[in-house]
Amino acid sequence: MASLHPDRGHDLIEGARVLRSGPTWLARLIAGRAEPLLDRIDRGLESGSIRVTLPDGSRRTLGGRSPGFEAVVDLRSWRALLRMATAGSIGAYQGWEAGDWASPDPVQLLALFVANADALGDTGRAHGPWRWLGRLLNVLRRNSRAGARRNIHAHYDLGNDFYSAWLDPELVYSSARFDGAGRDLAVAQQCKLDTIVERIAGSASVLEIGCGWGALAQRCHDAGMAVTAISLSDEQLAYARAHRAAAIDFRNQDYRDVTGQFDAIVSVEMVEAVGQAYWPDFFDCLACCLKPGGRAAIQYITIRDELFPAYAASADFIQAYVFPGGMLVSEAAFRKLAAERGLGWEDQACFGIDYAETLRLWRGAFEHAAAEGRLPAGFDDRFVRLWRFYLMYCEGGFRGGGIDVRQVTLTRPL
Repeated sequence: MASLHPDRGHDLIEGARVLRSGPTWLARLIAGRAEPLLDRIDRGLESGSIRVTLPDGSRRTLGGRSPGFEAVVDLRSWRALLRMATAGSIGAYQGWEAGDWASPDPVQLLALFVANADALGDTGRAHGPWRWLGRLLNVLRRNSRAGARRNIHAHYDLGNDFYSAWLDPELVYSSARFDGAGRDLAVAQQCKLDTIVERIAGSASVLEIGCGWGALAQRCHDAGMAVTAISLSDEQLAYARAHRAAAIDFRNQDYRDVTGQFDAIVSVEMVEAVGQAYWPDFFDCLACCLKPGGRAAIQYITIRDELFPAYAASADFIQAYVFPGGMLVSEAAFRKLAAERGLGWEDQACFGIDYAETLRLWRGAFEHAAAEGRLPAGFDDRFVRLWRFYLMYCEGGFRGGGIDVRQVTLTRPL
């Protein structure tokens, strides 16, 4: 199904224009205060280092007191510091996209900041009006029923031809698991699907919340289960209905509108699109739709609980430009919501470094597709840079340990 938008990705690129950081004259003003800003970063780097070339040609090393990630940065304009100091990760992206700073490997820099997040404190986070504007942006993009459809459309309906250019052949858009799979992404994705199916083995009926292009639904069907799979993405559903088993009931439906009960529920990296205000609704859905004795296999992305309050107080780069309405999971909050509904929490597995590797391989495939002209029409150079930074930003988060990906089985007692 071809996208109906000739300028694809435009909504994502322009979605955070309200958060543009300050004018050039402010950058000139901040040049005189560059050393204190750099000193603050230096003090916050408990591990790793940054070798930075400043706009005046001088060089400086920040950190370097203990081993860790090693980044190299060419700071081409003082405005790069202004952007980061005011708009946080959004400003960091805007500066990179504008050429205010460059690095031979931005992943190392992003991982370094994440690894030192505790000591850096609010350095690198949005401040003042940018913080409040980010919070307002999240409110405006909240995942009400209408808002969820808009947000899903903005990201997942970029086009099946776009995603098929760089995902694996089964179009699995979530972390792989490389247990015994070497570095073959397609094999590692199948390994991940197997781990989900194993958690609900023997179930007669299963509901999948957020079915993507239908690879997991197909795997559950092949295991003998009656599958109901829901999504709000028109393009994903069109592909799934055309390429997966006809017996699978693919529905364009909000999880809040599901009725009936199932022996099992599966959901892979969908809860990040729910939003904090609607987490209770999601767990209500799990509790109501699981039969007594049923199991729910959930794969989800967490941010460290100690970092969550500052993260949730504004919008970061991903929320502003890539996943409108998104929110990473606080595991402490999720465990509490599950317990309040009488759901058991069992067999948790963590594999964040696998996500870093998945993102590295996705980025390699994306770069090859772009270089070979295999990206479909409608995606301009600015969008390509946005997507490149998105993949690097996420990889840095997982490598730095600030975010993780996990699987858990939730159980409803008899």
